[in-house]
Amino acid sequence: MKSFHNVLIVGGGTAGWLTAAFLAKTLGARGEGIRFTLLESPEIGTVGVGEGTFPSIRGTLAAIGLDEATFVRECQATFKQGVRFDHWVRAPGTPGPDHYFHPFSHPSQRPGCPELLPYWLRGVGGHGVPFAQAVTMQKRVADLGRGPKRPGDPDFAGPMNYAYHFDAGRFATLLASHGRALGVRHVLGNVEQVELDELGAIARVRTREHGALSADLYIDCTGFRARLIGQALGSPLRRLDDVLFADRALAIQVPYADPAAPIAAYTISTAHEAGWSWDIGLQQRRGVGYVYSSRHTSDERAAEVLRRHIGPAGAGLEARQLTLQTGYRETQWIHNCVAVGLSGGFLEPLEASGIGMIETAAYLIGYLFPFNGDTAPVARTFNRLMRERYERVMDFIKLHYCLTQRTDSRFWIDNTDPASMPASLRDKLAMWRARPPNRLDFVADVEMYPTSSWQYVLYGMEFDTRLHASAGDEARRKDAAREFCAIAELAQHAAADLPSHRALVEHFCSRNVGR
Repeated sequence: MKSFHNVLIVGGGTAGWLTAAFLAKTLGARGEGIRFTLLESPEIGTVGVGEGTFPSIRGTLAAIGLDEATFVRECQATFKQGVRFDHWVRAPGTPGPDHYFHPFSHPSQRPGCPELLPYWLRGVGGHGVPFAQAVTMQKRVADLGRGPKRPGDPDFAGPMNYAYHFDAGRFATLLASHGRALGVRHVLGNVEQVELDELGAIARVRTREHGALSADLYIDCTGFRARLIGQALGSPLRRLDDVLFADRALAIQVPYADPAAPIAAYTISTAHEAGWSWDIGLQQRRGVGYVYSSRHTSDERAAEVLRRHIGPAGAGLEARQLTLQTGYRETQWIHNCVAVGLSGGFLEPLEASGIGMIETAAYLIGYLFPFNGDTAPVARTFNRLMRERYERVMDFIKLHYCLTQRTDSRFWIDNTDPASMPASLRDKLAMWRARPPNRLDFVADVEMYPTSSWQYVLYGMEFDTRLHASAGDEARRKDAAREFCAIAELAQHAAADLPSHRALVEHFCSRNVGR
């Protein structure tokens, strides 16, 4: 069994270059003599849509050696403190709150303070005060358009937990430049044939421009085409259309009317008749799109809904049509080939799981790398961990849909049908009728979203948990009440201390320029 020294990443974009940069930085630093080559088709461009991320991206950027100012400046990036969900619970015009917030900061858990959720469920947090507002400062800070950190805070750190919005095309370009600087060999060419050996592993890929290219490990980053893992090796896609209905998207880039316009500090997700729209604020424009189900509406009607939602600002702007392939491959590592990104799976854009799954795959490849050439145990471990993570992300995304009170369209009615919910999610909801979600409900190594994210969405969607009489220590009720008051007071100080979102972005864009 020969040791592995040559890695060929097939496909560029965010998946290819993020994986290449991460492996070159982390494995290259170990002095194992591993060589990385990225084969990218010059005929397949990167779509420059606005893209959202999860806070894990900060650790990934730091791990590959990018500084925060370079990233913000080069990728037109802004700071994302969570997601605001408009009209997901009830239709517009229906009495009741019209939105809820999923912040990235965890609920306050200062030393000596009890867990606040049971007391919020008992009304100690204040009548009608949303859970996210009662237990964190972040909703107030973000609603006021403040940034999550101060100019003097260290890279990738600040008082508020945060991720980013950025231009996906620019991000791929930055990653490519950084990857080449880390020693990744960049080859432009088109794969015409994938040849297998007598055991069914990949022997070589044949390109139009360079002939045969061979490696010890092949990483498939060819997107929905899955040129290696799907077409050549035959790993089937497990479709999830019966759970997650959205399979189309329309995207429009909307310039700001005023270059100094405030930038929203979160993604705005608005529910519509057959899906939902995203609104992502970048530095010079907004990325706006409509994700919808072709079984519940037509492409023409979807375009009408999106343009009506954008209003006059979208007049004359071209919309890009995207077809989404919702599902994942249960076997993403076969012999000497592993899939990363869309070639492995996709679970719609809600809650920015796409880049998060790329990060996970890259981390796992780096950690499990088969230096001695024995891929069988590595493949089994990788496949199990990725499969379990996809299943949990699927449950989390479905949670947003299945608790709606909307009955104004077939799309929302169908989403509340228990038959469309995974059994694992039905079990969770059944347990949470009598108690709130707890960290013991989740296996940290295969979860993308922390316990608090589940809690924010669950209670943002107005889920009813009937606490047992013994839940929550009544003797600590006053401690909890004081903490709720302290959070509200500290939020005012935090808002005064933090810069506006646009001012923070401008600071990062001007930092280190010319060095």
